[in-house]
Amino acid sequence: MNIKNLLMFSAIAGMFLMSSCADEVSTTTGWNYNDSKNGGFQKYDDFYEQETGPGLVLVEGGSFTMGTVQQDVMYDWNNVARKVSVSSFYMDETEVRNLDYREYLYWTTRVFADNPYVYWSALPDTLVWRSKMSYNEPYVQHYLRHPAFQNYPVVGVSWLQANDYCVWRTDRVNERILIREGILNENPDQVGEDNFNVESYMNHLYEGSVNQNLHDYNPSNGDGTRIVREEDGIILPKYRLPTEAEWEFAALATIGNSVDERIYERRIFPWNGHQMRNASVNDRGQMMANYTRARGDQMGVAGRLNDMADITAPVLSYWPNDYGLYCMAGNVNEWVLDVYRANSLADVDEFRPFRGNVFQKYTEEEQGVYVERDSLGRMVKEDVTVADAYGRMNYRQADNINYLDGDQMSSIDFNEEVDPTDSLRLYGSNLMYQQKNLSDEDLYSETGWYTLVNDHSRVYKGGSWRDRAYYLAPGSRRFLDESKSTDDIGFRCAMTRVGSPVGY
Repeated sequence: MNIKNLLMFSAIAGMFLMSSCADEVSTTTGWNYNDSKNGGFQKYDDFYEQETGPGLVLVEGGSFTMGTVQQDVMYDWNNVARKVSVSSFYMDETEVRNLDYREYLYWTTRVFADNPYVYWSALPDTLVWRSKMSYNEPYVQHYLRHPAFQNYPVVGVSWLQANDYCVWRTDRVNERILIREGILNENPDQVGEDNFNVESYMNHLYEGSVNQNLHDYNPSNGDGTRIVREEDGIILPKYRLPTEAEWEFAALATIGNSVDERIYERRIFPWNGHQMRNASVNDRGQMMANYTRARGDQMGVAGRLNDMADITAPVLSYWPNDYGLYCMAGNVNEWVLDVYRANSLADVDEFRPFRGNVFQKYTEEEQGVYVERDSLGRMVKEDVTVADAYGRMNYRQADNINYLDGDQMSSIDFNEEVDPTDSLRLYGSNLMYQQKNLSDEDLYSETGWYTLVNDHSRVYKGGSWRDRAYYLAPGSRRFLDESKSTDDIGFRCAMTRVGSPVGY
């Protein structure tokens, strides 16, 4: 059996089993691994392969030319081409569907029955379909709930709501894995803050129905058992939104038009060529994506509809790109993780570029024990300013959203006390993001204005059923406030890939 088949067999039979060789010796100290007589340090199988989470596809990373590949007709100059590298990661095969989101809504109503605000804050805004001069009321009533639309992408979801969905999905997927591995019991009666949360569990704060813990070789541990920890490899990394660079890399899918290290055609769209119709012999002339072909032309002429969709289309429509991802152009725009800045192209790193880091730590007692959970059962976090709980100096400010932006946060001395509200101001504005009930005089005064580009402006990409072909190019980028939603923005989740970038 070759190594590839051996690894695949191990993944199926029990990829998470620890090495049972108690007599294996450390090449560093000469002490035995996995031996309580030698202190009990545990060593795990060398042949570990990350499990692929539900709904995900592996996107093998690499370097690529990120940025606009067509004429910048909007003259934004906010995504000039440059070479960057992206690590391998996982991404949802499709956009998140109405069915998927309704499962999330159902869970919130069941678990947080005594706190209906959780459900209401998660609800998509179905009123995004309303237009002053269109009859779209049927979509307001039916699009999210009717089974005819269950495989259509969810819309009306803000960036903030999309991130909450990612947290929920992380917890549910890892809870199911721990049940599968016999560590947790099925517990459909979770209520309120007692629901399973990964971070709370790994910090000994989850008191749910535990079936059995893992064996602990630590001789100081009285009962000889312990909970799952990071080193076991059982818990999957969190679901999250993809970064802008990851999303653009996955959409272009240059893995399909390269030979060795030579990319023989630079793509404008997630497929080769500049045309919007399929060039293959069997499907020649069919539309490659769901978009607006021309003014007033959402779907073509009756009897020969060009993209077979008046609004959105089912998420498995059209053809997947070379990574196997559907609708990376058209259908709905998709939220990404980044904060928007026009000059990010000049500021971010060449490796795993991203703007939006806000470093945090868990709220702690004086003894450094993680003890605090919120009403949703999640660990309470707080912003890190200059030093962390152990007095160490951070080599970067806690809030790097504005780094190199020319605003106040870019030039704060590390020895100064950092006011967390400064990150809510931009370019000298004195108007706080949450400030309410402003008079017209305050709103338009010199000290009261603020720009649409601020720390809450998030990037979305991909083009939609409402857009012309120009916005279907992965290099196009736009932004919207993270609390806003529309009828043409959805999202899909990503997950970090650990270990080998190529898989087995």
